[in-house]
Amino acid sequence: MNNNNASTIRLSRSVLGDEEKNAVMRVLDKGFLGMGSEVQAFEQELATFIGTDRPVHCVNTGTSALHLAVEALGIGPGDEVLVPSITYVASFQAVAATGATAVACDVRSDSVYLDVEDAARRVTPRTRAIMPVHYASNVAGVEDVYHLARAKGLRVIEDAAHAFGCRRGNEMVGSTGDIVCFSFDGIKNITSGEGGAVVTGDADIAQYVATARLLGVENDTQKRFSGERSWVFDVLHQGHRHHMSDIMAAIGRAQLKKIEHFGATRRELATGYAAAFGQVEGLTLFDFDYSSSIPHIFPLRVRNGKRDGLMDHLRASGIQCGLHYGPNHLLSYFKTEYALPTAEKLGRELISLPLHPMVSLDDQQRVVTAVQDYLHRHD
Repeated sequence: MNNNNASTIRLSRSVLGDEEKNAVMRVLDKGFLGMGSEVQAFEQELATFIGTDRPVHCVNTGTSALHLAVEALGIGPGDEVLVPSITYVASFQAVAATGATAVACDVRSDSVYLDVEDAARRVTPRTRAIMPVHYASNVAGVEDVYHLARAKGLRVIEDAAHAFGCRRGNEMVGSTGDIVCFSFDGIKNITSGEGGAVVTGDADIAQYVATARLLGVENDTQKRFSGERSWVFDVLHQGHRHHMSDIMAAIGRAQLKKIEHFGATRRELATGYAAAFGQVEGLTLFDFDYSSSIPHIFPLRVRNGKRDGLMDHLRASGIQCGLHYGPNHLLSYFKTEYALPTAEKLGRELISLPLHPMVSLDDQQRVVTAVQDYLHRHD
């Protein structure tokens, strides 16, 4: 079915309104579109929301956030970073961009979180860091990662692209931890169009990120926040064009004001799916606590080789669906000589259903009915 059809239920989408449009116009009317006061304000508002006095440094994408975090640790050629195989390829590419090797690890079947026991077996003298991924906004399992990191003397870079606005116990994700990276791309829990952020309590890492995002130009962040430019400067290390623009920050600031509504809607949808599919033969749900998260996606497992048929059926019914994600260790560029059985099995069974604030309860019932009808007919 044509995905532009008005009756199509989209898998994900940006949810924007007059607030975001007005924010962009505010920046356009200033006549300055680069990194300036809007980015500074967005960073301050993000820190307040997270509940931290640690610096928040915004960048142009979540991938850039991961890249700068890896690079800031001095990781490069000859070094290794442990990464779960089931994640978006951005996690692997961010490591590879530094010249280091992303070492694919297996995941847990109940949560798709990094399998710490498998990761521990892959630690070598070249291992420098672990990059756990908060898959589907779930952070349960991260404490095991930190336990392994402490035991092996490794740094932790949390890929929290799915987990903005989520809680770890009584604290917001980003308020604690070694280095935490967020994404604000078009379909995340909030969006700035494209964008990301790095949060860390390590002053040296924070300073590196602040400088490296602006081509390594020393003290350029402070200049830009004051409306000036650095014309005479020094560069001490590698830098990149990774900074966020004021247009992006303005969109993000408007979105941040809507996070409670977005979160409530996503939780309602996720709990609705979980209730509808909990006892359906042929489906396996993951062990996620939706009360402390803002679910970015709703994945589940379709057993008995029926996943691809169900996806075809949903698409033919005007319902978009996705696969978050295939195993990265099977991709040509990152292919391993070893097997990761759980990741490979999940790669054959995973499916993601529509989840965003524009999915109505009627839409959700249509999705549920389509899934149940297909599985009943192919029982």
